Amino acid sequence: MTPLRAPLARYAERLHRAAGDTHHVASPLGAWLLLALTGPAATGETRAALTDALGADPDDAAADARALLAAPHPMVAAATALWERTPAAELAAWRAALPKDTERGALPDQAALDAWARERTAGLIDRFPVDVTPDTLLVLASALATRVSWADPFDTAPGTELGAGSAWSGRLSRVLRTPPFGHRCWVASTDRAGDVAVHAVPARTGDGAGMLVVSVAAAPEVAAAEVLAAAQELASAAALVPDSMPGRRSLFDLPLGETPLWTLREEPVNTFAPDGREERATAVLPCWSARSRHDLTAPGSGFDAAARALGELLGLTGPEFDAAQSAVARFGRYGFEAAAVTAFGMVAGLPPEGVARVAELRFGHPYAVVAVTTDPAGGPWHALPVYSAWVADPDELPADEAG
Repeated sequence: MTPLRAPLARYAERLHRAAGDTHHVASPLGAWLLLALTGPAATGETRAALTDALGADPDDAAADARALLAAPHPMVAAATALWERTPAAELAAWRAALPKDTERGALPDQAALDAWARERTAGLIDRFPVDVTPDTLLVLASALATRVSWADPFDTAPGTELGAGSAWSGRLSRVLRTPPFGHRCWVASTDRAGDVAVHAVPARTGDGAGMLVVSVAAAPEVAAAEVLAAAQELASAAALVPDSMPGRRSLFDLPLGETPLWTLREEPVNTFAPDGREERATAVLPCWSARSRHDLTAPGSGFDAAARALGELLGLTGPEFDAAQSAVARFGRYGFEAAAVTAFGMVAGLPPEGVARVAELRFGHPYAVVAVTTDPAGGPWHALPVYSAWVADPDELPADEAG
């Protein structure tokens, strides 16, 4: 399998750079998964464009996406879906290569898509990110959702503990303080953002699977995109090695005093440290929540190439499309929850006018009913008639079912 950390970090930088330095949350993985599932349909220049957006060969990326979705992490509920107005034979090979658990069906209305978003994110996202119109041909979507509790919850502290130079200290009455054990706090040296303050808090399931939420703060003048890129690197490195503190700087190499990122002091202590020098770090940080919608139609997102790839299979030149992601997250004293729904919809002009015949079938006299079992593996129960009936004396609808 192609290592995913580098391609995802590259795509995350694109997505967050487009979002800028406004308060937001996103799931680069959710968007990348949709591009990866579309990639095998691409050829020629379109394939090259998708390779650039994915940071990997489209076939390799698709294989990685299928592997992720086939064995979802216990802390990340994952779902994908493909809905089509009329399944096109030209898309059969691409459709067949989608993950086997991808939901498939006729294109639903907006209310049903909104319900899908709510159900797949445990209510965290209540509206599907793209609109379906009469000329929408298909919609491909992914949903990711997480709700975890910290192994060691935070303590609390007055908001003033954020420091006199913090604009938040005057408006937040209470903030979070790390407990004595279970959290990691350190100062790290990074190439992208210089020296940064790092906090990492774990959540774990009973079987050992876990999630690590890493917060990274740089000097105020460092651009958001650089801090986000540094955080991607630190979070991956910290998750790879249990209890590690990647890039950690000794506190004895830093000047004493106060900065926007930390206050450093010395105090006498009894210690068994071989050199008599002990280092300790705690952290204070605010609770936060964010709700964002990201337009993914810009060329850098890769979805323009995805639309061209499917359009070329259908014989459409430059098909219109819509692509967007809705994301939400909350970070608090006892845990973390987040969800993202990413959707890609392809649009074509309305088909030519024609004529349709519509029948309403009526079972108004005696008729037959047969119930058969099915087995996709073709076992002995497949197509076996189990129950049958001749309906000649129907019942009245029960009163309690008439509403």
